[in-house]
Amino acid sequence: MSTEYIEAPSHSALSDEDSGTYDEWIPSFCSRFGHEYFCEVPHEFIEDDFNLTSLAQEVPHYRKALDMILDLEDISDDEEDEEEEEEDQDMLGENGSQNSSSKRKPPIVNRSIIEHAAEQLYGLIHARYILTKQGLQSMAEKFDHKEFGICPRYHCSGMQLLPCGLSDTIGKYTVRLYCPSCQDIYLPQSSRFLCLEGAFWGTSFPGVFLKHFKELEEYVERKTKETYELKVFGFRINDRAVSGQRMKWLRQYPSTDEEWADFAKCEFETPSV
Repeated sequence: MSTEYIEAPSHSALSDEDSGTYDEWIPSFCSRFGHEYFCEVPHEFIEDDFNLTSLAQEVPHYRKALDMILDLEDISDDEEDEEEEEEDQDMLGENGSQNSSSKRKPPIVNRSIIEHAAEQLYGLIHARYILTKQGLQSMAEKFDHKEFGICPRYHCSGMQLLPCGLSDTIGKYTVRLYCPSCQDIYLPQSSRFLCLEGAFWGTSFPGVFLKHFKELEEYVERKTKETYELKVFGFRINDRAVSGQRMKWLRQYPSTDEEWADFAKCEFETPSV
């Protein structure tokens, strides 16, 4: 009787351990080393078919990858093989022919391929989610904690960076970091971010982020707009010289009311010279 009393808790403890070791796919993906730029997309956003429009044509094995992201695919490859073998045996017993069972048998896809497709699908969903109000708020928290890094340019005075992509298509470019102060892009300083796909953040995120948070535009305007001038023995080098700052105008900002008026016109039309 004592043995039965000891065995019962051991079985429940094992079941608790098995249930405790289960990790949801999205938190596990975002907590991986080198995935600090990602935020967690809620299931409600992914379950809305409108948010996944046209993604089925961009990602292979779309349905299986989506089930993996939503934790609906929790059967291992071994269990799937066993179930398929049992179905084949049942069909052989009923029909007596192997041809009919082989035709109805679905193709077996390696789990690593589905995992790779799930990562691509989640990245494209992530690029759409961070353009929503909830997604922008999640990225703003990372922005405030400087999780994306700071601008390496000296005159930007440690301005926080924003991740962005040079293309919305997978396989084109890796992720870049945009500085709102100098309005330029940089490569991540850490090598663990150099392989991240730029399409997972998209080309529109920095612009939408800055327009959504108006106080950030004011914060950027208070940043210094100084540029470094190259000098030799105290004398400024002419801009037309080979070593001169011929591209200095790219970082110039209006200083007078007339220049600000011309600057405002440049957003919608080419000003007359």
